[in-house]
Amino acid sequence: MGRRKLEMKRIEDKNSRQVTFSKRRTGLIKKARQLSVLCDVDIAVLVFSAHGKLYESCSGTSSNSHCFVENILSRYRKSCIEAGERTNNGAGGDLEVLSQCTKFRTCKELLQMVDGLVEENNSEELSVTDMMDLEQELDAALVQTRLRKTQLMMEYISTIQEEEKKLTADKEELEKQDKVAHVNLSINM
Repeated sequence: MGRRKLEMKRIEDKNSRQVTFSKRRTGLIKKARQLSVLCDVDIAVLVFSAHGKLYESCSGTSSNSHCFVENILSRYRKSCIEAGERTNNGAGGDLEVLSQCTKFRTCKELLQMVDGLVEENNSEELSVTDMMDLEQELDAALVQTRLRKTQLMMEYISTIQEEEKKLTADKEELEKQDKVAHVNLSINM
C-alpha cells in the first residue's frame, strides 16, 4: 500500500496527534543531524510541544548539548545584530531585523522571561547590555504582535467583503424572483 497525501490541518484525535508529533519530531532531528554531517554545518533544533515541553538537538562535538544550543543561538543573535547594522538605512529594515532576531521565542515565553527577571533579580542588578537586549526583544515582540493583528484584521475584512458580495448576489436573485412573481400575478389577473 502506497502513501497517501496528508492534508495539512490540525489532527483532531489527541492520541494520533501525539503519535504524529513524536514521529515527525524524531524524523526532523534525524534529518538535521544528517544535514550537519553531510554539509559540515552547525544546526540547532528547538521544538516546543503543545504542553510547553522543550525538545532540543544540535550538531557538534560538545558534550553538553544545551551549551552548544546556546552557542548557536548567540551566533544567530550576533548575525542578526550585524545584519541590522548593515541595513540600518531605513526604519522598515530595522523592524524586519528585530522581528527576525527573536523568531525562535514566542511572545508568551518572552513575557514569562521578563516576569522572571523582574521577580528574581531586581532590575537594578541587570547590566545595561541585558536591559538593551531585553528592550530589543520586547520591541521585536511588539512588532510581531502588531503584524499578526494586522494580518488577522485583513483576513476578517476580506471575509466580511466576501459575505457582502454573497448577500448582494442573494438580494439581486430575490429581486429577480420578486419581479417574476409580480409579472405572473399581473398575467393571472
